[in-house]
Amino acid sequence: EMAGKISKEELEELREAFGKVDLNGNGFICDYELHDLFKEANLPMPGYKVREIIQKLMEEGDKDKDNKISFDEFIFQELKSSDIAKSFRKAINRKEGILAIGGTSELSSAGTQHSFSEEERFAFVNWINTALEQDPDCKHVLPMNPNTDDLFKAVGDGIVLCKMINLSVPDTIDERTINKKKVTAFTIQENLNLALNSASAIGCHVVNIGALDLREGKPHLVLGLLWQIIKIGLFADIELSRNEALAALLRDGETLEDLMKLSPEELLLRWANFHLENAGWSKINNFSHDIKVSLNVFVYCALIDSRAYFHLLNQIAPKGQKEGEDRIDIDMSGFSEKDDLKRAECMLLQADRLGCRQFVTSTDVVSGNPKLNLAFVANLFNKYPALTKPENQDINWGLLEGETREERTFRNWMNSLGVNPHVHHLYVDLQDALVILQLYEKIKVPVDWSNKVNKPPYPKLGANMKKLENCNYAVELGKTKANFSLVGIGGQDLNDGNPTLTLALVWQLMRRYTLNVLEGLGDGQKVNDDIIVSWVNKTLSQAGKSTKISSFKDKEISSSLAVLDLIDAIQPGCVNYDLVKRGSLSDEDKLDNAKYAVSMARKIGARVYALPDDLVEVKPKMVMTVFACLMGRGMKRA
Repeated sequence: EMAGKISKEELEELREAFGKVDLNGNGFICDYELHDLFKEANLPMPGYKVREIIQKLMEEGDKDKDNKISFDEFIFQELKSSDIAKSFRKAINRKEGILAIGGTSELSSAGTQHSFSEEERFAFVNWINTALEQDPDCKHVLPMNPNTDDLFKAVGDGIVLCKMINLSVPDTIDERTINKKKVTAFTIQENLNLALNSASAIGCHVVNIGALDLREGKPHLVLGLLWQIIKIGLFADIELSRNEALAALLRDGETLEDLMKLSPEELLLRWANFHLENAGWSKINNFSHDIKVSLNVFVYCALIDSRAYFHLLNQIAPKGQKEGEDRIDIDMSGFSEKDDLKRAECMLLQADRLGCRQFVTSTDVVSGNPKLNLAFVANLFNKYPALTKPENQDINWGLLEGETREERTFRNWMNSLGVNPHVHHLYVDLQDALVILQLYEKIKVPVDWSNKVNKPPYPKLGANMKKLENCNYAVELGKTKANFSLVGIGGQDLNDGNPTLTLALVWQLMRRYTLNVLEGLGDGQKVNDDIIVSWVNKTLSQAGKSTKISSFKDKEISSSLAVLDLIDAIQPGCVNYDLVKRGSLSDEDKLDNAKYAVSMARKIGARVYALPDDLVEVKPKMVMTVFACLMGRGMKRA
């Protein structure tokens, strides 16, 4: 009944404002998100005043006393149009471009003033300078000065971005396709296409970023993209199948499967707690098992006073016990320093001795910058995990197969569309179907969020029931609205995380998404496999190429010659045929061609998610997406 007094436009405006403050996108604002807002908005207000406002908002607005404010509670407060509301509006309006964690600002329209985080710029520049120090192709822009806008100019030709993507996920981009010599406006455009489409293929959400934004070096978009690329690299090994020693973090009564369900952030928190307990220092936070730890909470805990960091460094520093291992003794004398900033600086000097003084300054530690502290901890973990794989007989190591290529491709596709939560583990993160329902929206199947979907936080009792209801709804939508073939698939299968059946649904979502893009380009007629195959063959023959394909199962595709010829037909002269292997090909030759083909497809502007091995092994589903994406690119040209 409150909403009756607000116009629809105002309501939308408020919802947008709310969304900007709700950094982790969980539908609630909590005290630290408000605090961030005021801080980011540079409101000329002393700390105690901000705390008072937060206090007041929490007291008056937080009706159900859960230290979180929902949108309805927020509106209720807004309607009182108290001084809080005024300062709030002011803050929101200044907060246009502050990046939500991992996302990008939706407001990329011209004329919007975006602010950006100087701390992030400083941290990323130093990280990139170190990472690409030895790379001869980056000499023209490195080292960058972290105190100027060097970074935003340096990414403009796409070379540094391509290199950073390969550092995060090795072999994503075939180096031979990066234009490195005497770049022109056109070859820069190609590099940026290559970088953006490859970033998308490793799971970055790049929907709101175009090549032009990068060429102009728009700070908030550049930082948003870099953070995603860097984070993917930092998190790559924080995963049980890549690092079995993580099983040392198992608690009593837990199985390996429980541990596999944790996100990299949660595993990092576990890891830090594990070492802090061994140091006899209080845990950062005794989260109960079922609470999803948000990145911010992690940082707002005890780490910020840097005493916990001291203990963490002391625990993980090499003790010189293993053969050939140096001994590094952490100097704990700065631990008792009273001044927070000075203590943080002493701690960072010790981190430097481990070669881990990365991402944070002493100010970032004390202010608790969530992204940068997270990156600092992830880097510590990657260099010195200091865990021993348990010899426990009860552990079923057979579970740790790691994800298949197909699973990785689907997961990256979902993440690149910006689903929330971010998908780390395909089956676990789909068990409440929220991600699947978001994917339905991406293929234009309407979802009744308000009546049919249960949203987290789920009640302690009956949480699984709520998730199962969502899964049932997801299957029902597939059958009735999307006309998918889901014979023998029920909501329970998604809820159980059944790999085969979950993938069957996800593949149909991805296929429909790919075809929708094509239909949007043509005159809207339905597209199917036959139409794509005949378009491919027609385009090849019109360009005078001798290759052709009979279907997406055609064994000839394993040489990638048809793909490369098609790319050259769409953008004549772009394929360097000196690099292409012909004749009777070894598996190595085929892979070499496939790597070149996938990167070239991305370079001419096709957003290909498939991997080179998919072409070599002629995986029909993935082959179909490659040709469909190229057809989309070809139709744009026509």
